[in-house]
Amino acid sequence: MRLTKQNFERDGSGFVTLFPEEPEDMWYAYNLIRPNDLLRASAIRRVTTESSTGSTSSTRVHTTLTIRVASLEFDPQSSQLHVSGRIAEETKFTKVGQYHTLDLELQRNFTLEKDGEEAWDSVARGMIKEACDPVKSADVWAVVMQEGLANVAVLTGARTVLRQRIEVSIPRKRSGRAGDHDKGLEKFFQTTLETLLRQIDLNVSKPILLASPGFTAASFQKFILDTAVRTGNKQLMAQKSNLVVVHSSSGHLHSLNEVLQSPEVTARLKDTQYAREGKLMDDFMTMLRKDDGRAWYGPNEVEKAVEKGAVGRGGGVLLISNALFRAQDVAIRRRWVRLTDKVRDVEGGEVRTMSSEHESGKRLDGLGGIAAILTFPLDDLDDEETEVEIPNRNDNGLVV
Repeated sequence: MRLTKQNFERDGSGFVTLFPEEPEDMWYAYNLIRPNDLLRASAIRRVTTESSTGSTSSTRVHTTLTIRVASLEFDPQSSQLHVSGRIAEETKFTKVGQYHTLDLELQRNFTLEKDGEEAWDSVARGMIKEACDPVKSADVWAVVMQEGLANVAVLTGARTVLRQRIEVSIPRKRSGRAGDHDKGLEKFFQTTLETLLRQIDLNVSKPILLASPGFTAASFQKFILDTAVRTGNKQLMAQKSNLVVVHSSSGHLHSLNEVLQSPEVTARLKDTQYAREGKLMDDFMTMLRKDDGRAWYGPNEVEKAVEKGAVGRGGGVLLISNALFRAQDVAIRRRWVRLTDKVRDVEGGEVRTMSSEHESGKRLDGLGGIAAILTFPLDDLDDEETEVEIPNRNDNGLVV
């Protein structure tokens, strides 16, 4: 994402003009745009005109429209973002109040304007900074597989995207007919490799994780290298050092979470965002199992811990899902923005906004979307209740 122009007022209102360069940028746009924002982008509008004789004709015209956002639809597989709302500025072809859906496109500017107090809060500004950081584009490919099943996925700085699921029927090994199994396995490997090659750019050197139970991944690695030698594909052979074979409990995509925790993978991906987030969640779950009062989750419990100054300098970490910031209710979003600001700016703690599109973020969503690692233990945060004074009553039930 490229930041073309920005203008923020002191009250938190203002606008930015952004230039999306790759599919990942659409995910950031989806998290930035909220209902009631003003969005200006290029559009194609069908216009009906009537001639002097009364006949009508319909044409499609290219124009620029500004809409007041009502709803968003994001397709994570194709990274397509559709934003619907009422037209806010009249043009030659449209009137104010008409409905239109803007399809945001790569390599085309769009301008996002937010009005109202604290509209461009610290979370929104931080997301722009992250979206425009070139380091975020680093990604890793993964093939999680078992005999007859493979899931090809890409891990970016913000999410895990399943690009293709492959299923090929492989005959079982039977006495005297082992050749049928071997042929089926070779067909499966060939289909998986062809799918992978359609997805990746061999000119770019990035890790490719091959994970499976047993020896399927190792056999697939050998098949890749044998194919490279047989076909004389030097670019494919150059990927040899990028192929990382690891064990997984199954060939389903959810096994990717355990793959990312394996020592060989964490050592290879230690500088990536999802590896750091995964380690934080592992550390949190370890503390939670110890039950020593330093790991808490849930909105009320975490807010109490922050109020007591337990999520600050010296190791305090606030883990919060980005899904909480997509709340349409301004008051709810402001609640979480102020909490993160307090931890980071007042208490001096670390704030990790975790993507709900990554396995680590999904684990956090399962805990209510918010958790904290404390600098000192606190007990019974979930049992604390507001004390209410109960008046004394006499035998007739009257307050005395």
